Amino acid sequence: MKNNKKTLNFRMLELIATWLYSGKSPKAPGTCGSLATLPFVFALAYFYGIYAVIAFAVIISVIGIPVAGKYAQALNIKDPGQIVIDEVAGQTIALIFAGTNLYLFAIGFALFRLFDISKPWLVGWADTKLSGGLGIMLDDIFAGIFAGILILLLQIYCF
Repeated sequence: MKNNKKTLNFRMLELIATWLYSGKSPKAPGTCGSLATLPFVFALAYFYGIYAVIAFAVIISVIGIPVAGKYAQALNIKDPGQIVIDEVAGQTIALIFAGTNLYLFAIGFALFRLFDISKPWLVGWADTKLSGGLGIMLDDIFAGIFAGILILLLQIYCF
C-alpha cells in the first residue's frame, strides 16, 4: 500500500510538472509546454476574462515552485527539460494582456519563447544563480513578464 501511494504521488507530480505530459515530448519540450498552455489561457480569457488569467498565472507560479523542485529531486536532475510548469507560468504571464486577440497570442508565444531561450538580463540571472524549484520557475516568470510588457504596449499602441 505504501508503495502505491508513493507511485501515485510521483504520478501527480509528473502530471503537473510536465503540464499534462506535454513536457514529455522528445523534441522541444519547452515549446510543447508553451503551446499546450495557449488553448487553456485562451479559454480562460474568453469565458472569464483577464482576472481569471491573472489568477491562473499566480496559482501556477506558486504551485510550480514546490512541484518543479520535488519532481527534479525525484529525477535527480537539476532542471529536467520535461518540467514545463515553468513555461506554463511564464507563457500565461506573457498573455495576460492579450485578451482573445489571436495575433497577440501568436506574438506573445513568440516573444516568450525568445526571452526564455535567449535568457536576457534577469532571465539569465535567475537561470544561473538560483536553484531548486525557485530557480526552475523564476527565469520563465521573468521571461513572461518581459513578453507581457511588450504585449501590453502592443495592445495600447497597435491593437
